[in-house]
Amino acid sequence: MDLDRELRQTYGAYQTRRHFLRTCTSGLGAAALSMLAGCGQGAPDAASAMQRAARVAPKAKSVIFLHMEGAPSQLELFDFKPALARLDGQTCPPSLLEGKRFAFIEGVPKMLGPHTTFDRYGQTGSYVSNVLPHFATIVDEVAFLKAMHTDQFNHAPAQLLLYTGHARMGRPSMGSWVTYGIGSANDNLPGYVVLVSGRAEPSAGKSLWGSGFLPTVFQGVQCRSGDEPVLYMNDPPGVDRGTRRLTLDAINAINRQQYEETLDPEILTRIEQYELAFRMQVEAPDVLDVSAESEETRRLYGAEPGVSSFANNCLLARRLVESGVRFIQLFHDGWDSHGTTEYESINYGFMERCKEVDQAMTALVIDLKRRGLLDETLVVWGGEFGRTPMMENRGGVSNPYKGRDHHSEAFTMWLAGGGVKAGVTYGETDEIGYYGIDGQVHVHDLQATILHLLGLDHERLTYPFQGRDFRLTDVSGNVVEAVLA
Repeated sequence: MDLDRELRQTYGAYQTRRHFLRTCTSGLGAAALSMLAGCGQGAPDAASAMQRAARVAPKAKSVIFLHMEGAPSQLELFDFKPALARLDGQTCPPSLLEGKRFAFIEGVPKMLGPHTTFDRYGQTGSYVSNVLPHFATIVDEVAFLKAMHTDQFNHAPAQLLLYTGHARMGRPSMGSWVTYGIGSANDNLPGYVVLVSGRAEPSAGKSLWGSGFLPTVFQGVQCRSGDEPVLYMNDPPGVDRGTRRLTLDAINAINRQQYEETLDPEILTRIEQYELAFRMQVEAPDVLDVSAESEETRRLYGAEPGVSSFANNCLLARRLVESGVRFIQLFHDGWDSHGTTEYESINYGFMERCKEVDQAMTALVIDLKRRGLLDETLVVWGGEFGRTPMMENRGGVSNPYKGRDHHSEAFTMWLAGGGVKAGVTYGETDEIGYYGIDGQVHVHDLQATILHLLGLDHERLTYPFQGRDFRLTDVSGNVVEAVLA
């Protein structure tokens, strides 16, 4: 095609109604979005306004999700099974193995009794293991879900299902859905923050706090609990705030020009992220500084300024809630107790993980309550699945240490604050903790309940993508009414 003919065709295309509707409506949408930006986390998608209308009465303003990455054994913590203790060392019945898939068990393993002792605590008389002495003092504040279950028995798919509603990558995380639906209460901080402790990041990686097909402005921002919570937050030597502002204005002008040419919504996200980073320079350093807390508060959590730890992250979570952050996700690694090594064993490494989290997670609930924040903050604790009542025998051979395989049929999680009934237990497993026999809660039900407590209808919080409306709970999920206050 010669240049003259191409020019005439291009000019003709620009005069069509199709071109007007395709380009000018996007421009009008962008104008509307600029007015929405003040409603919370910068909103480059107009559907966010529609979602705010699709709400139920909120009971919580924020969520702190404490994820024990690797899946802790419910049979050593909350699900007391005397019958399992009597079966310890006996050959596993064929009925527990037939037609089942396990991550590592092969052949016929031995049953494994609990390696902790239990007692009743609080006015509710809830069973708690002796390895959680601090947590035992607050059992009357929490609601236990004793018959949780999931569709996945490997770590990454199960974590993705729990946080994104799907076992494969590409879907928005729960925190992204929340900030998409209701935004942030503080324009100077991200609406969604992630904190990680332990030896490694979660098996499913950063997809657990990614925004998927939602605009990337809704993805989680990972912070650290050490000396530099947010990397590259400080200005370089010789650059003052005024110079930084001029630099940012110049970059944004180029980005806006590019957006006008391409209408790529991700460019609006980029602009908002630059602006958020600039605003964070003022507020974030103070919010993320645990040394600003009193000595008494730091002792309560077991926190130490300048180190990376679960205790510091719990204290940071409370400070972030106070500052208006909507969704805070804590991951603590090391709960994958197979029995292949001392670190990954029920009788050694598991006990150490309990010591690492017991005081801090208890302090978080206590601290939120004494500051009047627990009623409006939902605290969630749990892993991606549970552990088997039988011992893992990897490759049909007994492991050198005591361990349990992955188990999707039954595990325990607990909730506190944020519109949840205090001191209740919902759900029950059979006499060895293998199956849920009453009050089963699927991970989609948990997601629906969390959204409900934040004032969001999980069936109406949707986003159009690839020809259909998607939601966090996919095509299922029911609110667990029994634990609502």
